[in-house]
Amino acid sequence: MKKRLFTPGPTPIPEHVMLTMAEPIIHHRNPEFGEILKSTFENLQYLFQTKQPVLALTSSGTGSMEASVANFLSAGDTAIYVNGGKFGERWGNILKAYGCKAIEIKVEWGTAVTVDEILAKLKENPETKAVYITHSETSTGIATDVRAITKAVHEKSNAVVIVDGITAVGCMELRFDEWDMDCVVTGSQKGLMIPPGLSFIALSERVIKMMETSNLPKFYFNLKKELASWQKTDTSWTPAVSLFIGVNESLKMIKAEGIENVWKRHEKLSRACREGCKAIGLKLFGNSPSYAVTAVNVPEGVSFSDFNKILKFKYGVTVAGGQDHLKGKIFRISHLGYYDDFDMVTMISALEMSLKEIGWKFDIGSGVAAAQKALCE
Repeated sequence: MKKRLFTPGPTPIPEHVMLTMAEPIIHHRNPEFGEILKSTFENLQYLFQTKQPVLALTSSGTGSMEASVANFLSAGDTAIYVNGGKFGERWGNILKAYGCKAIEIKVEWGTAVTVDEILAKLKENPETKAVYITHSETSTGIATDVRAITKAVHEKSNAVVIVDGITAVGCMELRFDEWDMDCVVTGSQKGLMIPPGLSFIALSERVIKMMETSNLPKFYFNLKKELASWQKTDTSWTPAVSLFIGVNESLKMIKAEGIENVWKRHEKLSRACREGCKAIGLKLFGNSPSYAVTAVNVPEGVSFSDFNKILKFKYGVTVAGGQDHLKGKIFRISHLGYYDDFDMVTMISALEMSLKEIGWKFDIGSGVAAAQKALCE
């Protein structure tokens, strides 16, 4: 059985990227690795659409999230965060762990925060130093308008905007310089198409200045030290060499395709997935769908566990379930990273066959036809 991965991280890895990572290891302080770092750093700037530094850390995406608290804020500083899912909630947990005054905007999971909600909370808390938001909430499949929020926050306050772009970067439109962004973080196992273990953090002049006065504890995630290393095309600590070799190759793929074409491809695949699901009578979850992942309500009367066992063990397709109070109520289909048109057709076909087997009533083939139609349009 050929196994197919449709989870929003880890995502599939291109074969030639895997082969490159399997080559004999090299030392991280020699000129050969220096050339790989140089290429990687330049292509990360292309990925983020910026001339500003984009640092690379050997950690999961949460490492860069933590670094964007520990390096910008000081003890007792006020920060606003949006809790609209498992990973927005994480912003609050990190802020509290560092002794910051964490002001929550709690929105119903499945909805996107609005500019007005952000500005209202800023008005109540004018001392706010930073606003922490999530571009694509992996746990719910919801996208947030980070461009509009960044613009509004800058117009109405002196706060910076920190964005979790972990399942958005390399998938959804993001123009760091043009949108006057402050900080965006991402991880390697999503749109960058390599295994978990690297995270990336783009920095504006505003947050670099904040790094000079931050008094929160930091050692491994010291971005001042990492920035100094970046300026010398180096890393502060021993990097995950094989992952850097892999991400260098995947970034070359993204650049060859063209970042705008990458964004358009993800939009098209997400539309095909959603149309396929709707055609067989499934209801989508949420009001602002991400191009990275589609969240689908489990049909009434259907056991997600039973359906998922058929999908995974009979047809070899792995999707992600819901988290926390959404466990058993939704499932999530990824179209993030190394996917093409036929991957979506295959996914909807496997979905149809699995649902048919457990007795869900629909016209077999209707979802595949709808996905194909969306792809052709």
